[in-house]
Amino acid sequence: TTPFYQRLSLNLISLALICIALIYGRSIILPLLFGILLANLLLPITKYLGNKKFNRPLSIIFPLTGSIIIAAGVIFFISNQVINFLDDLPTLQKRFDEISAFGQKWITENTHVTVQKQNQYLSKGVENLKEQAPQLLGATFSSLRDIATYIFLVPIYTFLVLYYRQTIKTFIVKTFKNGTEERVRDVLNESTTVAQQYITGLLIETTLVFSLNLIGFFILGIKYKVLLALIAALLNLIPYIGMLIANIFCMLTTMVTSDDPKDILWVGITLAVVQILDNNFGMPMIVGNKVRINAMV
Repeated sequence: TTPFYQRLSLNLISLALICIALIYGRSIILPLLFGILLANLLLPITKYLGNKKFNRPLSIIFPLTGSIIIAAGVIFFISNQVINFLDDLPTLQKRFDEISAFGQKWITENTHVTVQKQNQYLSKGVENLKEQAPQLLGATFSSLRDIATYIFLVPIYTFLVLYYRQTIKTFIVKTFKNGTEERVRDVLNESTTVAQQYITGLLIETTLVFSLNLIGFFILGIKYKVLLALIAALLNLIPYIGMLIANIFCMLTTMVTSDDPKDILWVGITLAVVQILDNNFGMPMIVGNKVRINAMV
């Protein structure tokens, strides 16, 4: 038999090669993974159209086009909200200057740090930011390039995965020739079903969080309620840190746009209540139920 140290070395080398391939091939692998997820989501519609005597390309193109239109509509809606936000930048800048002046006065009274000294600290921070501007600009262009790559590749990968799904499935099944072919088929079918149900549950849960945030912000009567509710719902998809970022962003925006300081506190309370409801009821009962995980877990 092969010595343990040799097997361990080969496993570590294989793991390192896989990690290197994932790092350098992420621009292709990540769109492929998103394409597989979208293909799983569109698979029931594709099968339904196929049963209605649509040929295979059309049964894929119709739902794929619909998903692209929906995604474009969401992006347009977000862009419109952001443009409205940017139109009010001069007013927001004036409000921010008032808050900054009040904050500097408070710091001077309580810490005896003069306004001039505070301005010096701020100037140093701005200078450091300017030094990092080229890096930030490069990162921005890199992000835009990645987004463009995703927009181009994800629909293509989705179409190919759906079109050749039987070929891919047959290849995976025939890879296992030790009598477990039927078991492999069951695993593939179960994995596809779980992926579909998980994505569907996640979409429902995100819509619910957005609706609850929007209702709370409407009651408070704050500005940019739709944009803030949408940002908080999308950031909620990021575990742990996402909702923290959403809280900070929404409270800072409310601080700049609202004349009542209590609104800042109520925005934080609203997001916290929605987060508690989502963690204890929404996620377990919607997403957990879709993938058949007990709500207690």
